[in-house]
Amino acid sequence: MTKSDNRDLLIEIGTEELPPLALSNLANSFAEHIWQGLSDKGVSRSGDVLPYYSPRRLAVYIEKLETVSHSSGFEKLGPPIKAAYDKEGNPTNVALGFAKNCGVEISDLKTIKTDKGERLYCKGETPGQAVTELLPAIIEQALARLPIPKRMRWGDHVAEFVRPVHWTVVLFGKEVVDCKIMGIRSGRITYGHRFHHPDAITLKSANDYIKSLRKAKVWLNNEDHELQDEISHQVGEAATKLKGEALNSEPESELVAEVAALVEWPYILPGSFDEKFLELPRELIISVLEKQQRYFPIQDKKTGKLLPYFIAISNIESADIEQVRHGNERVIVPRLSDAMFFWVTDKAKTLESRLGKLDGIIFQKKLGSIGDKTRRVTSLAQTIAEKLDIDQKQVSRAALLSKCDLVTDLVGEFPELQGIVGRYLALNDKEPEVVAQAIEEHYRPRFAGDELPTTKTGMAIALADKLDTLAGIFGIGQAPTGEKDPFALRRAALGVVRILVEKKLSLSLSDIVNEGFENHAADIGQANKDVQTFILERARGYFLEQGYSAIEVESVLVYRPTRFDMIPRQLEAVRNYNNLPEAPSLSTANKRISNILKNLDKIPTGFDESLFVENEEKALAKEYLKLKPRLESLFKKQEFTPLLQELAVLKEPVDAFFDKVLVMTDDETLRNNRIGLLNNLRLLMNKVADLSKLAS
Repeated sequence: MTKSDNRDLLIEIGTEELPPLALSNLANSFAEHIWQGLSDKGVSRSGDVLPYYSPRRLAVYIEKLETVSHSSGFEKLGPPIKAAYDKEGNPTNVALGFAKNCGVEISDLKTIKTDKGERLYCKGETPGQAVTELLPAIIEQALARLPIPKRMRWGDHVAEFVRPVHWTVVLFGKEVVDCKIMGIRSGRITYGHRFHHPDAITLKSANDYIKSLRKAKVWLNNEDHELQDEISHQVGEAATKLKGEALNSEPESELVAEVAALVEWPYILPGSFDEKFLELPRELIISVLEKQQRYFPIQDKKTGKLLPYFIAISNIESADIEQVRHGNERVIVPRLSDAMFFWVTDKAKTLESRLGKLDGIIFQKKLGSIGDKTRRVTSLAQTIAEKLDIDQKQVSRAALLSKCDLVTDLVGEFPELQGIVGRYLALNDKEPEVVAQAIEEHYRPRFAGDELPTTKTGMAIALADKLDTLAGIFGIGQAPTGEKDPFALRRAALGVVRILVEKKLSLSLSDIVNEGFENHAADIGQANKDVQTFILERARGYFLEQGYSAIEVESVLVYRPTRFDMIPRQLEAVRNYNNLPEAPSLSTANKRISNILKNLDKIPTGFDESLFVENEEKALAKEYLKLKPRLESLFKKQEFTPLLQELAVLKEPVDAFFDKVLVMTDDETLRNNRIGLLNNLRLLMNKVADLSKLAS
């Protein structure tokens, strides 16, 4: 089959409104699986793979796709000659089956000698297939592989999908690829905006798609985030007219992305609410507007205080804009009124008075209640506070009150505000500012990239809370497996890493993990080790994301360091050391020493300078003794970069030693003395990191 001109491919699945938070992921996954299926079949392209989506469609557009897959050569080894032919030399069914499998006549098969005797052999070429023939199966497989946690059926259809499917388009250039997708026959008909252009649109070719939908009031989301940029721009202009600025209106914000997945054609609708609601906590108003209504709150540019305005994005350009505006304003009044009621009710009781209720909420059946957890966290936070030399009374008070807002009406209605509500209520109770701040901060970081606690009181409780959860869940044998992590232990471990590293806390991880287990009265053996390993694994990923190489990170973490505040300086020192001209030779020698030592049952811990006989070993011992006090002083002062830089002077004596000195000599006394020197040398060289890991 000969190849024809390249064509553009369009696949569109038209549905009921898709879940907005999952839409981007679904579209990208769909495009990825379609292209992977084509690529696996040997189809090439010279253009881009472009995912598109709107509330009612998933689409993938592949530019300049070859119309036929590449042919591929194959070689197949067949049955032994004895089994392939009978005594009269006639081919057996085994031989005939092999020929058929190869797609050739029996006479085209060859004989080849192998280590197991002569066998039939076939060499040939599999011809390319038309893309139009490949697509139906590829589309079906791609849809089956989409990350849809719960699929649904509709009508009398057997097919299952995230939402009911109403139309499908598969166009390869101008040609319709005939197939059934989710029980719907493919064609060239798509649909525009549900209200502004509900009529069918007939696409002449794939490249009519974007412009045809734009005319029909459908602005597709794409990888360039054009729709998000447009929404952000329009919201910004509307906020300026209100003499303010919109919150979370940047093109990359989650709110803009969600709104873009909710509308086919955005219309800006400013609105307002009663100023009395500004008495509510700022975060509470924002949560009502953003989380419940997908509105953009407005704040004063200079003061940062919220203004009694918002901006809504409508999917309809109404003939009576004022009516729609009033509708948007009316719908938030009961929500803000409820929030005001909860706020007034919750302020009537102190946080401390709610402590008893925490004993009625189960944290984990084997680990007791939230009240039990609070008492453990308070104890561990006090221990950490003592190590950090901060006010233990304030830490104890904040830790004791840290979970009390979980039993408030506000957190019951707005769970995303836990900790934040606690801060406001603590201030209302006239608790010290640092206590109130720590109550909010102890949940941080809540997600990847989130802010860390800003106060040391908050840091102590945040560490205690996360370590208590890790120790408890690992202690009862429920460590995360696969993707399942119901107690968010990975997030907790990464939070511990970030706080220790980024806040430069001089705490020993092993010490605070031990104390976390002691509060559980649990076995601190294997589970303790597992928790520290688990945290180290999160640290590995964290430092790789910071731009350090896998080898650099491994050289430091291989020794399971417990002072995480020192790791960045160790990594930087390793990076600088690696740039030394002497580094390759020293790292190789270090690896050679490691290989010698790892095969020994007993390693001498010292050496006697008077026993050396070769000039090269005497010179190396002299340089080692001269260098040791300087390096130990630098290590004590945590000056890791100059420490590793000093190792450069060892290159010549180390190279000379390995060139001239036989370490594993038959003389046991001499051999042990040389091994003792190498052991001490390796310990000195590897105080900051295992330099043998850097050897190529």
